[in-house]
Amino acid sequence: MSLLEICKKARAASVALAKLSNETKDKALCRMANALEANVDKILAANKEDAEAAKKGGMKPAMLDRLALDKRKIENMARCVREVSGLPDPVGEIVKTWTRPNGLIIGQIRVPIGVVGVIYESRPDVTSDSSAICIKSGNAVILRGGSDAINSNLAIGSVLRESLAGTGVPEDAVQVIGSTDRSIAEEFMQMRGYVDVLIPRGGADLIRAVVEKAKVPVIETGLGNCHIYVEEDADLEKAVPIIVNAKCQRPGTCNATEKLLVHQNIAKHFLPVTVAALRKEGVEIRGDDQTLKIIPDAKPATDQDWYTEYSDLIIGVKVVKNLDEAIAHINKYGTKHSDAILTRDFEKALRFIREVDSAAVYWNASTRFTDGNQFGLGAEIGISTQKLHARGPMSAQHLTTTKYFIFGSGQTRT
Repeated sequence: MSLLEICKKARAASVALAKLSNETKDKALCRMANALEANVDKILAANKEDAEAAKKGGMKPAMLDRLALDKRKIENMARCVREVSGLPDPVGEIVKTWTRPNGLIIGQIRVPIGVVGVIYESRPDVTSDSSAICIKSGNAVILRGGSDAINSNLAIGSVLRESLAGTGVPEDAVQVIGSTDRSIAEEFMQMRGYVDVLIPRGGADLIRAVVEKAKVPVIETGLGNCHIYVEEDADLEKAVPIIVNAKCQRPGTCNATEKLLVHQNIAKHFLPVTVAALRKEGVEIRGDDQTLKIIPDAKPATDQDWYTEYSDLIIGVKVVKNLDEAIAHINKYGTKHSDAILTRDFEKALRFIREVDSAAVYWNASTRFTDGNQFGLGAEIGISTQKLHARGPMSAQHLTTTKYFIFGSGQTRT
């Protein structure tokens, strides 16, 4: 099937989806979740092909963790789909109404966007999460995964499509592009008139390519050069496990912390303890000049390090003078994803929250919580790092737009 045919079918499906009741959509989502669990062997066999090819190709362990599936991960995928089904239906929600002096009643109502395109890398769970969120929000979805996960994505896509038969939700509401040819991806980015929005999920190169080449509106997501700043008054016993969790639990994810900033007044006694805990987990330390005086066997950090999302067991460490320097550093080098301050001082925390220009800003917690599921959104289709039209983890509500409705009683404009 050509890309144009896929897009035409998605457009037709989106028209049908927009008319469906919440009950119909939720029943379809439950069927999808059941189908994922019933087809574990099929999905794992396809994923095994992808994982073995990735290993032979030298994929980094942290990235391989994102690609490889097991029974537990598939059960979690199904659970996320069910959680999406339990969310309130955003379609048809009345945002607000007001009455004008001339008697016109004006309101805003949520409606689906239409056809959502997702371009992503090495994350098979994106296939099920995105499909569920789009169906819940009344949108059709076209998924174009990377070559690393092509077999997994096609298997998951076929399972989901087959499960939609007889539910009232068109099977063409979920489509996976089977070609890994880059020219097809670029053609997909040009499908204005068929695709209403593109959401890239992957590394900096992918996001840059989509932003530069797309004629379809783009929501930038996922690039995560995340920071933790430790103030001089922080609870240091809690700080170490927070930092280790944020860096090490899943280092290949976009919400893993990549940089550690430490107040100069505590650096001499805090850094050795923290670095020892990180090294126990296999983390490589790259430090600024002040850090190297305390941790002399750390690798010197370059200016490029401060901009880099490692997606690996590497962390950049910098000693800063105060909160002002920490905020300035984050706003210069960060990617507006997730950043945290560890402090006992409410006023410092409030300043950090107000002044750090990121989608999610934490006080005394790991950055790893920036996730649709952890936020109670069921799942996410991506974490927006821009300001239009959504910011942070995006779920069903964020895949709607609004339109005005106006009730009149014969008014004419003078």
